[in-house]
Amino acid sequence: MTLPPFHLAFPVHDIEAARAFYGGLLGCPEGRSAPEWVDFDFFGHQIVAHLDPTLRPPAHRNPVDGHDVPVPHFGAVLPMAQWQVLADRLTAAGTDFVIAPTVRFRGEPGEQATMFFLDPSGNALELKAMADPANLFAR
Repeated sequence: MTLPPFHLAFPVHDIEAARAFYGGLLGCPEGRSAPEWVDFDFFGHQIVAHLDPTLRPPAHRNPVDGHDVPVPHFGAVLPMAQWQVLADRLTAAGTDFVIAPTVRFRGEPGEQATMFFLDPSGNALELKAMADPANLFAR
């Protein structure tokens, strides 16, 4: 099954910082842009960073499998090898993880490698990889 790409628009306090983070660190190719917004190919999906210089990121967290997960957050489910390459790159870059690369729900149908971190504007991201991709929605 081929999934259609999703579209997500979100606020950032600095367009150039967003370019450096999403385009540089995460390696997401840049698409169209204007002075107050820029879009990126986020692992096959379109995300658009919109300038909001007054942005104050939320600080809410919910407990999940022994971790405090930032809410809201967005991300992508990657193949395990791609997830590991990105986890290694972010670790080598000195990323300040909210939740460091780890495996959660070990031994359960939802077993997954996951990591949480913030962009320069405080937006929370989760990138994960499923031990068995067929279990993405398993209970």
